[in-house]
Amino acid sequence: MRKHTAATVLSGALVLSAVVLPGAAQGAERPEAAAGLRALASQSGQPKDAIGGTTFKNGVVNKGKDIVLGVTGKKAVPVTFTAFDEEGVVLTMAFLWQGTDSSSTDTITGALGTDDNPVCTETTVEGGYSYSCKTVFTIDPAVDFKDGNGTAGPWKLFLGAYDLYANASVDDDVAKGGSIKRAAKLTVNATPEPVKKGKTITVTGKLTRADWSTGKTPGYATQPVKLQFRKKGSSAWTTLKTVKTSRTGALSTTTKAGVDGDYRFVFAGTFTTGAATSPGDFIDVK
Repeated sequence: MRKHTAATVLSGALVLSAVVLPGAAQGAERPEAAAGLRALASQSGQPKDAIGGTTFKNGVVNKGKDIVLGVTGKKAVPVTFTAFDEEGVVLTMAFLWQGTDSSSTDTITGALGTDDNPVCTETTVEGGYSYSCKTVFTIDPAVDFKDGNGTAGPWKLFLGAYDLYANASVDDDVAKGGSIKRAAKLTVNATPEPVKKGKTITVTGKLTRADWSTGKTPGYATQPVKLQFRKKGSSAWTTLKTVKTSRTGALSTTTKAGVDGDYRFVFAGTFTTGAATSPGDFIDVK
């Protein structure tokens, strides 16, 4: 077996310049690489979403989980996939994209820097060569999504390859269902404490979520949130009711004191926003 990175045998080709450019310039050049790969691969006459002699499968982004981003801090996103080619592959490339055209400069994101090129381990198999590939995308919400929150939601994985004879192959969507979401956070406060059995407990809190365009975390309005209770000594949580956040993201509800235990709020998440669970707040019932 041997390992290789993307910029090896064919690094001099113009269409491959995107995989070795650093920083912000890299994202702008990737559409040219995608377009070049597609133009060459389309000569095969195969469907546009999987064209060329190299085939791809088992694409996994972020270990199959949503990519949930706050307003600060870089997120390392692992990507793995496998490829097969009868003649052998000398170059692979990968990036995340969104929309209807993987060659559009407005829909490309992915890693920053020059260390994100897929590293592949080659294995000789019946009929050709199999490649187990991996890379890590580094996504910085303060840079990649500073223009707005409209990019939150499903994204796709673009994979491309050249074989030993410079034949190109691409696949627009190897990994299905991946999403980049805005991070949410929940707080909780149950009062009074201690409280007499049968008396009213007031539980308050707030649901906030990341706003990439402002770098702040405002309240998330009119969202359903579950109030849950866990009896002291138990590991099981029981849902008591569902309440909605106010237009500022605030939560307030009441319940009757029964036994000692913890109260918490749970938000299931949305199409564009990640799930959130508050810490538990313990109430001592006298």
